[in-house]
Amino acid sequence: MCGIVGAVAQRDVVDILVEGLRRLEYRGYDSAGVAVVGTAGELQRLRRLGKVKELADAVAAQPVPGGTGIAHTRWATHGEPSERNAHPHVSGNITVVHNGIIENHGPLRQALQAKGYVFNSDTDTEVIAHLVEDELKKAGSLLAAVQNAVKQFSGAYGTVLMDKTDPSHLVVARSGSPLVIGLGIGENFIASDQLALLPVTRRFMFLEEGDVAEITRQSVTVYDKSGVQVERAVVESNASYDAGDKGQYRHFMLKEIYEQPSAINNTLEGRLSNDSVLDETFGNGAADLFKKVKHIQIVACGTSYHSGMVARYWLESLGGISCNVEIASEFRYRKSFVQPNSLLVSISQSGETADTLAALRMAKEAGYIGSLTICNVAGSSLVRESDLAFMTRAGAEIGVASTKAFTTQLVGLAMLTLAIGKYNGLTAAQQQEMVTALRSLPAKLEETLTLATSIETLAEEFADKHHSLFLGRGDQYPIAMEGALKLKEISYIHAEAYAAGELKHGPLALIDADMPIIVVAPNNELLEKLQSNVEEVRARGGILYVFADIDAHFKSDATQRVVNVPHVHPLIAPIIYTIPLQLLSYYVAIIKGTDVDQPRNLAKSVTVE
Repeated sequence: MCGIVGAVAQRDVVDILVEGLRRLEYRGYDSAGVAVVGTAGELQRLRRLGKVKELADAVAAQPVPGGTGIAHTRWATHGEPSERNAHPHVSGNITVVHNGIIENHGPLRQALQAKGYVFNSDTDTEVIAHLVEDELKKAGSLLAAVQNAVKQFSGAYGTVLMDKTDPSHLVVARSGSPLVIGLGIGENFIASDQLALLPVTRRFMFLEEGDVAEITRQSVTVYDKSGVQVERAVVESNASYDAGDKGQYRHFMLKEIYEQPSAINNTLEGRLSNDSVLDETFGNGAADLFKKVKHIQIVACGTSYHSGMVARYWLESLGGISCNVEIASEFRYRKSFVQPNSLLVSISQSGETADTLAALRMAKEAGYIGSLTICNVAGSSLVRESDLAFMTRAGAEIGVASTKAFTTQLVGLAMLTLAIGKYNGLTAAQQQEMVTALRSLPAKLEETLTLATSIETLAEEFADKHHSLFLGRGDQYPIAMEGALKLKEISYIHAEAYAAGELKHGPLALIDADMPIIVVAPNNELLEKLQSNVEEVRARGGILYVFADIDAHFKSDATQRVVNVPHVHPLIAPIIYTIPLQLLSYYVAIIKGTDVDQPRNLAKSVTVE
């Protein structure tokens, strides 16, 4: 959510700032704004409700020259989406943009109002502007004012401030919400995501928790949370930004669905031997750690939580090791028992998911023998703060509804099952079989994607639907959950998922001809049980949409629409059956006329609780 871009340069920066915001649109937002200190020292601020294009049009109509500026896309937390609540916010000479939530903004606001400060927005962010302006009256510099102010904040923030009376520098602070500094020649930049800065630099410095930094054209000076000057590593990024062009596709989501064969090929590349997975895939020291692991605790949110649920089936049935999976926002707020020799595994596309990151930090004090993250973003907080990291290599995912990030997470978790399993009774023959199955994935995905036309036709029957039910059994139950999430995310159809064996325990009461029932039905040991559950639905007048293994012998008729899915190895079946559900959700959303890539009320990267 929310995007930040800032620059200190000799040239005009407004185009850099607006282009940076455009590259952060995938994160989700409701308004955008930019502020630049002009050549005469005047502050020029433009804010617009809606898309970055609205802001870009305003900038084109009213040029904003100047070499120091900050810009922001806002996802509303405090105060409705509106121009008055859009960032940047101003107090006297101070201008600020902010990601995160200042949890104690209420008492701070009251104290500042008592001093005569007037608030022009409903946001928590405006508290930062007024508090820094107030501290600047006592401190000798903007840097000192910010350092004093952040000591008074509770919550999460990535914030950038500038003083129009001294545009030679920006001051930035990071706690809980990521910030990355981009290093140029005679110019420097700041952003919430390195993708925003790829047109101007490939050299980056990632701020750590509690850091405050002063950025000028010629230098970057970083102070840790104790106020001590520190050095942060500079890394050369090879990240690519492929979000600017949808190519032949109507939406980024569809593009990313079709990128899954190549994305998974990238995930596998160089990580498998002929009969196993290379331990070094997970980082230095992985083998020594994996030999000690007797239990795995997975924490994740949303789609990543569903991938963790699939992994539990794999790790316990194939890897020979016990596994718990928990939603990170629940895990971090309850007192849990840590099993002996437990490994904490966090899963996140962005590596900045607030609840997952907080769970990792809490776990470090709880007695886990190590931590591993499965993540798509190199240099993210989860990657930097975990002992081990598996990079999924999915590439930039722009659509808010995750597709290729999910399937590459599943591949990473299957490889983790291999890596752990070989120390817990997984035979050489089983390892060879799993490696062969994983290597077959890209081709099997290509084959599955050929079902798109028939699924597009099927989606027409959802045009007037408002509710749906997804069913699966075993490791397909989390896939049913993921299918339900995708449908509700982008089509706004209410969707629930159930383990099919639970039908008799309540959900059967919902069954009628207006409630589509979507079923995933691979040809496995649970097929007969699943067929019985399907018959329970048919007997009550339900209309079924069954994605079934071609060898499972489901037949289409008046109450049952069947799409035959290629027969695959059971290990990769959850990945394969994800594809038809993604396509179904996409085509239903097209029929419903929703914003597929940026569905209402949602953000790509959830960096606040």
